[in-house]
Amino acid sequence: MTEKYLRLRDVLESGKFAITAEIPAPVSASSIEMEEKIHILKGSVHAINVTDNPGATAHMSSLAGSAIVRNLGVDPILQITCRDRNRLAIQSELMGASALDINNVLTLAGDPVKNGDQKDAKPVFDINSKTILSIMDVMNNDGKTMSGKELQTKSSFFPGGAAIVHEPEDNWDPKVLGEKASFGAKFIQTQFCYDAELVKRYMQRIVDTGLSEKMYFIIGIGPLRSDKSAKWMKDKLFGTVMPESVIKRMEGSDNQIQEGADICAELIESFKGIEGVHGAHLMAPRNLSAIPETVKRSGITI
Repeated sequence: MTEKYLRLRDVLESGKFAITAEIPAPVSASSIEMEEKIHILKGSVHAINVTDNPGATAHMSSLAGSAIVRNLGVDPILQITCRDRNRLAIQSELMGASALDINNVLTLAGDPVKNGDQKDAKPVFDINSKTILSIMDVMNNDGKTMSGKELQTKSSFFPGGAAIVHEPEDNWDPKVLGEKASFGAKFIQTQFCYDAELVKRYMQRIVDTGLSEKMYFIIGIGPLRSDKSAKWMKDKLFGTVMPESVIKRMEGSDNQIQEGADICAELIESFKGIEGVHGAHLMAPRNLSAIPETVKRSGITI
């Protein structure tokens, strides 16, 4: 029997600072590895994202992983990429997710197939992430599929999109984010950003345009394992904001895992004071066990 759990939507709508985390779906035909990861995070986060074939490599499906998350009493966030499915498969997966009471859905393009380990795979990209948002919006409000066929029961999705924190130039108009809001996005999760001052400047523009009243913004962060991982993220991970000051702080520490958790906790505390920021999204695929302690150090209770 599925345990009762807090809903991400309810947490955000109540005005509480939300903590979400990400679990890379395992390369496994068993639920055991997924369950072990969920147990590490349970009680420390409000919701758990399950990735959809990250790195363009085959993993357990995000839908199956999300069902396991839900069954263990945590609100799941289903990730759906445009890379691997056409519109029929996406609509089918969405209906199945709704039937399983999985309502948080993060829409993504997906990593390029050339980055993966099966380079002969054919990317689909029948529709884009904005179209997936619009599909959910119509399923929620009109109770219909893309073709206009009526759903016997309407959905109640809580759709989300992704963004990258960047320096808001004087003429920057966040029209892409505005489009996502118009297509029904209710929350945004960003790529890693380890610069609180940049988040403040970025969010000021979001607030000025009124977008923070239409969508909840959850800033990506994570406890670092080492100075090497921080350098790799800065140089190799697209969209990551990693100041040199953070790398130097990691280099100068005798206990880098502890230092990484401290840096992350301090940034979460800073994010809590920034207007328009509604939560933090913690990503630490090789350092998952550091997340509960990091959240505890930030002073946030679930």
